Amino acid sequence: MKNETFTTVAVFQYSTEAQIIKGRLESDGIRVFLSDNLTIDTDPLVSKAIGGIKLKVLSYQAAEAQNILNAIQKYSLDDAGNSIRCPNCKSSYIELFSTIKDLKSLFWFLFGVLFSSLPFYTKHKYRCEMCDTEFDLK
Repeated sequence: MKNETFTTVAVFQYSTEAQIIKGRLESDGIRVFLSDNLTIDTDPLVSKAIGGIKLKVLSYQAAEAQNILNAIQKYSLDDAGNSIRCPNCKSSYIELFSTIKDLKSLFWFLFGVLFSSLPFYTKHKYRCEMCDTEFDLK
């Protein structure tokens, strides 16, 4: 009998990302378990507090799963398909996020909350996952 313990091979902020990767790994015959996905589906704001959704595979399949993840995992790309790099540390681990830091964004956010109207006006920026530098694409 093989070792039936699970090993975490990836962590995701959102359940949809984890479900897509789970489906990809399962299609290659890897047994997958998601941890904390129901908690985050119930309240997405706690994702960072509990460490995200953990994608776990059987320990003896971890190396194979990691190879598949490395082959399919692409981080932020620009319109030409080139990897976006951090201007500070040159890392390619970049995420797109929305921010409400200017007066126009704040006004439309408050308007949307008070009158239950969507979409909000937000400004999009990039953040390096390695050094937390925020930047715009030029």
